[in-house]
Amino acid sequence: MCLIVFDWRPGSDIPLRLAANRDEIHARPTQALAPWPDAPSIVGGRDLRAGGTWLAASQTGRLAAVTNVRDAHAAAPPSPPSRGALPYQVLAHAAPLDWLEALATHEARRYAGFNLLYCDGSMLMHVHHGPTGTTLTQVSPGVHGLSNATLDTSWPKVVRARDGFERALTQTPWQRTALALMNDTQSAPTSELPDTGVGLEMERFLAPIFIRGERYGTRATTLVEWRPTRIELQESRFGPNGVGHGSRRHSLSLTESSSLP
Repeated sequence: MCLIVFDWRPGSDIPLRLAANRDEIHARPTQALAPWPDAPSIVGGRDLRAGGTWLAASQTGRLAAVTNVRDAHAAAPPSPPSRGALPYQVLAHAAPLDWLEALATHEARRYAGFNLLYCDGSMLMHVHHGPTGTTLTQVSPGVHGLSNATLDTSWPKVVRARDGFERALTQTPWQRTALALMNDTQSAPTSELPDTGVGLEMERFLAPIFIRGERYGTRATTLVEWRPTRIELQESRFGPNGVGHGSRRHSLSLTESSSLP
């Protein structure tokens, strides 16, 4: 998952609305949005190579998503575990806040750079693990954007997506406008591109909200709406050069205890 924009309104009837694009090599085998056969309370897409996910929700009233941190100037640890395991681990853990604290304190160093978002409907937490260290913070209410740096870093694609998402939320239904936004292939002026150590040509290629490529690009767009008794998820899938590969919707009913205010 390489771009996430979301509106966080704790205490409201719809505390979370979110749109996210997963960017990945097209040849990497993937399962579409669905309940997991080996963990049926969890719904999300799945990486069939390493077994993890980029975004998933749980019937117990939890949602987690991960992005990579892109900084070729920083050395990755040798043989790091898959970052896609992180959302599943926090969703499945009996004490997720304790697990997040342990992750930020010492466990994150085993991984290459990442951002992890975790929401339980009343609290939204962000772990950023990057070249300057690891932080665990509680996300403030409002509209935010997250890509391959830390939260609300002003990369052109993040600013464009965050501003567009804020406008989309004024529309009914918001999902239609948000989906069009997340399919935006407009690039950015060279002078505004970040320098993450991958070279100017690659920075240009990665600059759009929706990345269209033969070998690598946006594989899925996921929309989430958190309601009092359910989490609504919809996923649109894409192949090489942005060709549509269908879509799925899932209404995840929350258990009685997780839906209480």
